Amino acid sequence: MNQSVLIARQIAQGRGPDAVVVERVASAETARLGSGGVAAAREALASDVLGLGPLEPCLADPTVTDVLVNGDGSIWVDRGRGLQEWPTRLPDPAAARRLAVRLAGLAGRRLDESQPWVDGVLPVGVRLHAVLPPLVDGGAHLSLRVPRVRAPGLSALGAGGMFSGQVERLLRALVLRRCSFVVTGGTGSGKTTLLAAMLAEVPPSERIVVVEDVRELAVQHPHVVRLQGRGPNVEGRGAVTLVDLVRQALRMRPDRLVVGEVRGAEVREMLAALNTGHEGGCGTVHANTPADLPARFEALGALAGLGREAVHAQLASAVQAAVHVERGTAGRGTAGRLVGSLSVLVRGDPGNTAVRCVSALDARTGERGPGWSALAGLLEEAQCWP
Repeated sequence: MNQSVLIARQIAQGRGPDAVVVERVASAETARLGSGGVAAAREALASDVLGLGPLEPCLADPTVTDVLVNGDGSIWVDRGRGLQEWPTRLPDPAAARRLAVRLAGLAGRRLDESQPWVDGVLPVGVRLHAVLPPLVDGGAHLSLRVPRVRAPGLSALGAGGMFSGQVERLLRALVLRRCSFVVTGGTGSGKTTLLAAMLAEVPPSERIVVVEDVRELAVQHPHVVRLQGRGPNVEGRGAVTLVDLVRQALRMRPDRLVVGEVRGAEVREMLAALNTGHEGGCGTVHANTPADLPARFEALGALAGLGREAVHAQLASAVQAAVHVERGTAGRGTAGRLVGSLSVLVRGDPGNTAVRCVSALDARTGERGPGWSALAGLLEEAQCWP
C-alpha cells in the first residue's frame, strides 16, 4: 500500500500519523531526490503530517497567543493587542478542511460529517477547536490557543505592567491567607495567566488539584494534580464532565481546589466544596464587569437546578473576593492585559440574602472603594499595604 495513503487513512480514523511512516515515505524518494533532497522532503512532510503545517510560522512567534483560521483560508493571530491578519493564507476551503481533519487526528479526535466539531489538545500542547460546514459558512474554521512554555509569576506580570507593586502584594496575600476567589474578565483578557501566577504562590507543602475541561493552566508548583474532561465518543458515550471531575477531585485530598473555568453545572459542586472546609479554592469566570458576577453565578446555578436563593446562600460563604482583568490599550500591561479591580462579595442588608460584588480597589488608579475595609480585614491589610 502507498505509504501516503496509509498516513491519510490513519488521520481519517482519528490516529496520529507515525514518524516511522513519514521516514519511509521520504526515503522512498532517495533515487530521485538524493540524500539532501530526502532530508528536505522529510522535514517538509513531517511538518505537513506531524506538525502544524502552514500554521507553524505563526506558532514560531513567541508573542502569539491565538491562531484563527477562517473558512476562506485567511489566518489571523493575536499577540495580545487584538487580531491581526497573517500575511499568508490557505489556498482554498478544501485546504482548510484538510488541515482541520488532520489536526483533529493529531489530537486523537474524529472530525467528519457525523462529528462536525472537535475540541482537543495537540501533542505540542496547543488547544484545538475546529468546526466543519454546514455549521459554519464557507470552509472549516479552526481556533488554536497557544500555551505558555513557562507561566510567568506575579513578579514577572507586575514588571510587565499588568499591575502595580501594591496590587501584587494584595494578590499574593489573597493566596497566602487562603481566601477563596475568582478571576473574572472577558475572553482573552488574561484570566488563566493571572490565576496560574497566583497559584504559583501556594506554599509547596500544599496539594493543588486542578479541574479543567481542556488543559490550559500552566502552574509552576511542585504538587499539582490535573484532571481533564472528555467528550463523548462517536456513539455518544464515555463523556466525563466537569461535574464528574469536581466530585472526584474532592476525594483526592486537595488543599486547594481549582476549577480552571466555571461555566456550567459544576458550579454546584464547587460552591458546596468551598462551603465544607476547602479553603483557598479558586477559578475563573467569564464576566464583563465584577458587578455582573452574582448574576453570572445565578445563571450557572440554574444549569445545575439551583434556584436564585440557593445560589446566593452558598455564594455568600463560598467566594470571598474577585479579581477582574481586562484588556488595556496597546503598549500597556503584559501583552495589553491589566488587572482592573479587586472586589469583595458581601451579603445584602438584613433580610436580603442577595450577594453583591462590591469594589474594594481600582487597581489602575489605587483609589479605594466601599469594599476596601472588608478586603483589608480578609488580608490583614497592615501587612500588605503600606
